[in-house]
Amino acid sequence: MAAHRSGPLKQQNKAHKGGRHRGRGSGQRDGKGRLAVKTLSKKVRKELSRVDQRHRASQLRKQKKEAVLAEKRQLGSKDGPPHHVLVVPLHNRISLPEAFRLLQDSDTGTVHLSEWGSTSSFMLLCPRLKHRWFFTSAKPGDLHTVLDVAKVADTILFLLDSVEGWDSTGDYCLSCLFAQGLPTYTLAVQGVSGLPPKKQIDARKKLSKAVEKRFPDDKLLLLDTQQEAGMLLRQLANQKQRHLAFRDRRAYLFAHAADFVPSEENNLVGTLKVSGYVRGQTLNVNSLLHIIGHGDFQMKQIDAPMDPFPLNPRVIKSQKDQGMAMEICATDAVVDMEEDLKVLMKADPDRQESLQSEVIPDPMEGEQTWPTEEELSEANDLLKESSKIVKKVPKGTSSYQAEWILDEDGQSGGEGDEYDDTEYEDFMEEESQDESSEKEEEEECETMTIGESVHDDLYDEKVDEEAEEKMLEKYKQERLEEMFPDEVDTPRDVAARIRFQKYRGLKSFRTSPWDPKENLPQDYARIFQFQNFTNTRKRIFKEIEEKEVEGAEVGWYVTLHVSEVPVSVVEYFKQGAPLIAFSLLPYEQKMSVLNMVVSRHPGNTEPVKAKEELIFHCGFRRFRASPLFSQHTADKHKFQRFLMADVALVATVYAPITFPPASVLLFKQNSNGMHSLIATGHLLSVDPDRMVIKRVVLSGHPFKILTKMAVVRYMFFSREDVLWFKPVELRTKWGRRGHIKEPLGTHGHMKCSFDGKLKSQDTVLMNLYKRVFPKWTYDPYVPEPVPWVKSEISSAVPEVNME
Repeated sequence: MAAHRSGPLKQQNKAHKGGRHRGRGSGQRDGKGRLAVKTLSKKVRKELSRVDQRHRASQLRKQKKEAVLAEKRQLGSKDGPPHHVLVVPLHNRISLPEAFRLLQDSDTGTVHLSEWGSTSSFMLLCPRLKHRWFFTSAKPGDLHTVLDVAKVADTILFLLDSVEGWDSTGDYCLSCLFAQGLPTYTLAVQGVSGLPPKKQIDARKKLSKAVEKRFPDDKLLLLDTQQEAGMLLRQLANQKQRHLAFRDRRAYLFAHAADFVPSEENNLVGTLKVSGYVRGQTLNVNSLLHIIGHGDFQMKQIDAPMDPFPLNPRVIKSQKDQGMAMEICATDAVVDMEEDLKVLMKADPDRQESLQSEVIPDPMEGEQTWPTEEELSEANDLLKESSKIVKKVPKGTSSYQAEWILDEDGQSGGEGDEYDDTEYEDFMEEESQDESSEKEEEEECETMTIGESVHDDLYDEKVDEEAEEKMLEKYKQERLEEMFPDEVDTPRDVAARIRFQKYRGLKSFRTSPWDPKENLPQDYARIFQFQNFTNTRKRIFKEIEEKEVEGAEVGWYVTLHVSEVPVSVVEYFKQGAPLIAFSLLPYEQKMSVLNMVVSRHPGNTEPVKAKEELIFHCGFRRFRASPLFSQHTADKHKFQRFLMADVALVATVYAPITFPPASVLLFKQNSNGMHSLIATGHLLSVDPDRMVIKRVVLSGHPFKILTKMAVVRYMFFSREDVLWFKPVELRTKWGRRGHIKEPLGTHGHMKCSFDGKLKSQDTVLMNLYKRVFPKWTYDPYVPEPVPWVKSEISSAVPEVNME
């Protein structure tokens, strides 16, 4: 029997290609005996089984849980600092003495009273709970005290009213605290037991519903009886602590006592002895100390006096150095004897940080000498070598023809600026109609007979007419800036080439090059600059986490000897202002250019102009400066004349270096001495090379139009100005591009050509640019604000409706 043979027309199927679709088994067989690239690298990645992965995850969870418990146990314990609680009443009906009376229970523990300013503070020692608290109070009207103490407080206790919760002053205080950054907080309600029993449940429900807007998922605790006060203390002791990044990386101290020793030469300057508990990080005597509101100082030495508030009044063992223990017998009375003091550290002049904040510029540094013949010949040789350019040209091209062959296209993207298409004449007619209708309404209102009012006369007596005129002028400028951004009138008395001689034209604002080191002001010779700010910040933060620092450990009660301190610091402390000190990281005492991203606060609607003096709360610092406002973009940043609403802008100032993250609050001091919150944000970077570019737009009107040609007038008023600005590109509000062909006559008329036909109602524009720098107006001393009054801020801050 003959076998079947396939013919030439048999179907031929494609062979199966495994390729990247191979299974795991075939891949293992093919790669048997080969070494992977990862195993040859320095860091060997160890593959764990599923059981080992679960075991490692459980170990990590256990370590994190133990770290949280250790932190919770240390705060307020005998070895850690007291639990600092700031009590803030948010309503004028809150009774602060009544709340302190409930917390000062002799059954709970020992109470140590101390006068701290106009309000009292006290230390509560509870051996039964193995915890100690330090309670301080601050009224919402005292702005600096609330913000400064909130920077160092472990917990903030907000006292709410049982009916309204908080008033306008309390709402304003909450806005500032939320912008600065809240530590751990607790909400307590006062006065619920005073309501009728039937209304208590309804009042708590309404209050909980209103509080959800500010504090979502937070419980309200009652503070009306002794039992409720005990429950509140347990809640304060057991709740999880929230961290503020700017204070966790620095050592800080809240002063419990202060003494001043004047120097022999000058009684106005001397040594300040500040006593308190070290918090945050280990405090080194060689680092600098910043006292909030007063400046930077050096420390001489750190002493270890007896702890005035021991949890166990018998014997306290404290490990000061390795292999050395010290026993101090503590009593209720504070003993200020030199024998009981132990010097922990003394400053080393070789390792101590310098107080130098500015560079002393050398006026002869920028001077140039006349070059020698050898230097001129070397420069010519380099110029010849650099002028030789290698190009790809077709065969047979001569050197003269090769010079005209371009390597790249000269085209670039447009600026993308948008302008309103509304005609100017129509707008003026509508505005005149609105004004005439308003005048008619005013005339009608004047004919009405209304009874005499004494309050209106008294109100007019309090109005400052000069301030009203200035505010009206600022409102007009802000409105014109919104309608016609960056447009200015060409002066008639000064030539435009002189008035705008520092400006330049750009083909594209986004892509055209601009050297950041070009034409720097004299103030840039006084500041410090990082080669790479991000890397320096990472290195310093890594050293904080890994490197062990010698000094006073967290929780120790120490006395700092601060040198060259003015006597005004102690006077402020004796008047009731808190004395708070932060240790500075390396380079944080040096001046540079700070950039901060800020957004306008919705509660303030007054126009804020650039270069206007404002008060900054940046991290742990407080100072005055005049900022520049600019857009938050990529390369070059357009200057903004006003702080716009609903837009995040960047404020640029000369200020001491601060490493982010750090919160930023901008305040403005009013004529009555009050500080109103203008904007909130965060610190962006420390970068003097960030370019803020101011734009000026000159406008002209088409006089005669012929297809793509037009005669434009009113942009310039002299023939020389037209010739001077001839290379700058023109554009119109309706998107046409063009350039100046030639001047016509002597009155500033010019012939221009465009890429399309021009409309008669269009406007011809010319963009000019100049780099601007902030003013050196840094002042570390901020005047104390006038306490807030509800009637005065009710117009700026909306009243809170709790129903």
